[in-house]
Amino acid sequence: MSMPTDGAGGEAVTRRNAARNGGSSASGLPRGVVALFAVACGAAVANVYFSQPLLVTMGHDLAMSPALIGSVVTLTQVGYGLGLFLLVPLGDVADRRRLIVTQLVLLVAALAVVATARTAAVLLAGMAATGLLAVVTQTLVAFAAALAAPAARGRAVGVVTSGVVVGILLARTASGLLADLAGWRSVYLASASLTAVLALVLYRVLPRHSAAPPAALRYGQLLRSTVTLFARERLLRLRALFGLLVFAAFSTLWSSVALPLSEAPYFLSHSAIGALGLVGAAGALAATVAGRLNDRGLSRRTTGIALALLAVSWLPLSATRSSLWALVAGVILLDLAVQAVHVTNQTLIHALHPDAGSRLIGGYMVFYSIGSATGAVAATSLYAVAGWGAVCALGAAFSCLGLALWVFTRRGDPAGPNAEAVSRSGS
Repeated sequence: MSMPTDGAGGEAVTRRNAARNGGSSASGLPRGVVALFAVACGAAVANVYFSQPLLVTMGHDLAMSPALIGSVVTLTQVGYGLGLFLLVPLGDVADRRRLIVTQLVLLVAALAVVATARTAAVLLAGMAATGLLAVVTQTLVAFAAALAAPAARGRAVGVVTSGVVVGILLARTASGLLADLAGWRSVYLASASLTAVLALVLYRVLPRHSAAPPAALRYGQLLRSTVTLFARERLLRLRALFGLLVFAAFSTLWSSVALPLSEAPYFLSHSAIGALGLVGAAGALAATVAGRLNDRGLSRRTTGIALALLAVSWLPLSATRSSLWALVAGVILLDLAVQAVHVTNQTLIHALHPDAGSRLIGGYMVFYSIGSATGAVAATSLYAVAGWGAVCALGAAFSCLGLALWVFTRRGDPAGPNAEAVSRSGS
């Protein structure tokens, strides 16, 4: 099957789906519902990152030692990692509408605990719970993929993922600005209010019944089956490795870029550094474009081009100390590349077993978390001993490893013209 023919067939199916759904988007879902998924994902995942610009203020307010305040971020990330494995797979055995709304309501309670915390212990418990429940983001992604028309699933995942990108990159900027205006507690009160509104809207909008009945598995069997899927599916393992490497590169940049910018010759303020997230939001555009390319059967080519751009992005990034324009160019390239690979990964792995979409995406995101944590720890440690040039070398190494993996596995990677056929038959 040739690539152009497959793409044309995908477009024809897309047009038929759009015609049948009237006011629906090309994904087979109403445009308003797709946008709502994106907003809800962005709002939920932002809770994982709100604390990063607020740590010093939180520590002073609650008389926490530097070591203890540093555990705020750690516990939030640990909670998120546990949620990916323990909560996200529930989407395959429970009513997703009820699961999403329940998690959002519990997230409101966790955010309220953080906002009203008067002791370090209460704050840390609230942050751990917030991270655990913020994985509702991935349940929403899996639900959107399941509801979308098979021939346009990439587009739906791309739009929803764009909301995740915006939420991650703008969380620090928004929390810093709001904390300057009304204190750090206002950040979590505002987020709790927004989450409560989203829970109500999603309760009213989401379909009450899934297209396919949930799997009849006990909880222990559910968790074991996630591991079994990884052992059985080569494409899932390969795409998880791509995810680990690209997010290691992503985290290498975003966990350490504030360090050279706060020093000579720039001495930028926290607000100015946070505004860099606005530049990184260009990755949201890549998410939607990559989704469209996936629907045309161009998954493998999209992955290769994106990984090449990711490797190239470290050339301008290495010139950060001499040019802010070079930094901006590098950030745009890096975020475009990372999100293109991420959307491609999620679209392909969901198509393997749509009835196990939550387990697949939850398991994949565990590798995402491992990559993010590895990049953050390695980058900050390396900067302290060897400077920005070494950090860029590290990011380039992660990126080149990803590109090398693609080169050596592309012949056996089913993410080519046949991937779309797999997606249609699997759905």
